[in-house]
Amino acid sequence: MSLWQSVRIAARALRVNKLRSALTMLGIIIGVAAVIAMVGVGAGAQARVAEQIQSLGSNLIIVLSGSVTSSGIRLGTGSQLTISEEDSAAIAREVPLVQVAAPAVRGTAQVVYGNLNWATVIQGVTPDYFEAREWPVTDGRAINPEDVEGATKIALVGQTTALNLFGESEPLGQIIRIKKVPFTVVGMLARKGQNSWGQDQDDVIMIPISTAKKKVLGASQANPRAVGSISIKVRADEDMAEAENQIRALLRQRHRLQPFQDDDFWLRNLSEVLQTQEESSKVMTYLLAAIASVSLLVGGIGIMNIMLVSVTERTREIGLRMAVGARRRHILLQFLIEAVTLSLIGGIIGIALGLSGSRAISYFAEWRTLVAPESIVIAFGFAAGIGIFFGFYPARKASRLDPIEALRYE
Repeated sequence: MSLWQSVRIAARALRVNKLRSALTMLGIIIGVAAVIAMVGVGAGAQARVAEQIQSLGSNLIIVLSGSVTSSGIRLGTGSQLTISEEDSAAIAREVPLVQVAAPAVRGTAQVVYGNLNWATVIQGVTPDYFEAREWPVTDGRAINPEDVEGATKIALVGQTTALNLFGESEPLGQIIRIKKVPFTVVGMLARKGQNSWGQDQDDVIMIPISTAKKKVLGASQANPRAVGSISIKVRADEDMAEAENQIRALLRQRHRLQPFQDDDFWLRNLSEVLQTQEESSKVMTYLLAAIASVSLLVGGIGIMNIMLVSVTERTREIGLRMAVGARRRHILLQFLIEAVTLSLIGGIIGIALGLSGSRAISYFAEWRTLVAPESIVIAFGFAAGIGIFFGFYPARKASRLDPIEALRYE
């Protein structure tokens, strides 16, 4: 008996009991669809975290002002500006692992254009800030060193701010007022989207740091060179932890901190934070896939159950086939093909249902899903493996029947 004949016989046997075959495949269909949909949800979450990492900038460390002690009272983080432009320059100059360090000051203000106004974030930055944060300018130009030295009144606007102030009109060359100070818009920032805290990074206006201190946000009375943060980009393929240690050691030395004193600054390795979120998303994906795989296991048990019933019902048929010359391997192959066919057909239907389910989740629940071809192949292969694994025992049982006893079976 050829393989093709075994396939035809198996297909004919499945067509005889269409309803039972369909119900048997239901477990496989649900299992494959669940695996694809759940893995798609998890992959979508991972992609979202990857986008957040990219939007913040790769290999990024942020230095913020830390807690200070005054008259025995420990003040909160950021209560006093303890880092300066000189600290930023020293980091860029003395830490070999650092590619660029960019100081910045930050505040909020009402911005006016014509008869429109919008409250947004104002950031005073240096030219190095755009490299540190990997934030390109799509139209116009960026801030250059001459702007910082001359405290020029020029501004770059984010996408959200531009939409609310200018609508569909061209922002370049327009005059806006920030705290009644006129600024000329010279550039449009590329879209960044939300950060990991849900804040819109595009709702921002950037001006030279010197202009921000002198004319908009003001400077610290204690230290006019103080800044709110320093964005540090570490060179590619360098150890972020080592760079962080070197930066901490340099700042402690510059701030004359004793070994028993706490840091008066705060280092944040944003890539580490987001990579931790990515690892959590991966764990969640595996967990969802494992839960969904239980449906496949249940479907496989259903296949084995139905195949055992089928062997019992067709005992006389098996005895007759053996009596006319069928070998045990032919019987084994026939029943094994029936089990695998049920799994494969169920797998194909499950793939279609899983893809539809992923799209439905994206549409109705507004969750991002990302179905990778690998997850489809794995789910389909797992379905085929379920058919072989759970179909082998009934097929083996059928092939080991005694022909004489099988012919006598009622």
